[in-house]
Amino acid sequence: MDSTRVRRRRATINDVASAAGLSRGTVSRVVNGEKYVSPEAKMAVESAIAQVGYVRNSAARNLVRQESRAIGLIIHEPHSLLFEDPNIGSILLGANSVLSAADYQLVSLIIDTARDSQRVADYLRGGLVDGAVIISARTSDPIATAVRNLKIPAAFVGHPPGTPDIPYVGIDNVAAARTIVRRLLDTGRTRVGMIACALDRDSGQDRLEGFRTALGPAFDPDLVLEFPLYTYAAGADGMAELLRRRPDIDGVFAASDAVAAGAMATLQEQGRRVPDDVGIVGFDDSSWALRCKPQLSTVKQPADLLGRAAAELVLAQIEGNEAEVRMLNTSVVWRESA
Repeated sequence: MDSTRVRRRRATINDVASAAGLSRGTVSRVVNGEKYVSPEAKMAVESAIAQVGYVRNSAARNLVRQESRAIGLIIHEPHSLLFEDPNIGSILLGANSVLSAADYQLVSLIIDTARDSQRVADYLRGGLVDGAVIISARTSDPIATAVRNLKIPAAFVGHPPGTPDIPYVGIDNVAAARTIVRRLLDTGRTRVGMIACALDRDSGQDRLEGFRTALGPAFDPDLVLEFPLYTYAAGADGMAELLRRRPDIDGVFAASDAVAAGAMATLQEQGRRVPDDVGIVGFDDSSWALRCKPQLSTVKQPADLLGRAAAELVLAQIEGNEAEVRMLNTSVVWRESA
């Protein structure tokens, strides 16, 4: 028995014309929504389309127009972090809502390794997307450079130093971090440390700078622990090391809510009460903040609006308009953890 799978032939516009008993030109006018087609012909074509299972070949149509009607969402994060960081999902959904309304398809392109960077760059060179939204770009990111060299309409969510001059949407991470750390200090904390993450991108650098300026002369570099990614594990490990270095620590700023959740778990495992013994604050106001017990004081950043704004910047460039930098507002959400 021959187990080879036979690929079903795709129905063509000629098949529709034959089933409808009409010319190919008439069928083409109906399919393309053109005028000067009688109601009877339109009905016959629609019935024939259903009969033969015709699906419009958008790829061929877009090739003629030199457009793909697709926008790449380039996510520069390890695979494991995609499901741990709820901000990525919110940005994706925000971008998709704008692109869907404009009849564009969102294509997710994930970069975990150097090989992925090359693969995604080759994909972009193939003309398979009309633009790109770039999340979590690193300093001097090779993908950002490839996007610039290809002259693809693009926008960053955030804007790390050393990347090309591409439009971006972001928040003031320095001011937001400074504000929440000062509020933590106002609760009477005097021995405050930070679990800093992602210092190869603007968000990580800027949140550390906000922490440093909030503490002023009281800043102690020995109470800053650095990790490459915003993860629960970074928070758990960082908190354990902070307690080793300074057992009487009474305040912690975690660079993200996931990090704060890990730090809180370590504190509680070691018998420290939150907030009685140690006050802790995070950043994002993601689902992690509500999972914590007690719930987390944090900075609310509008992840979905960041995605929407980035998509709007890309569409503006596709339409030939200027795309300006957009900065969105943040706010402090104060709960029981501090």
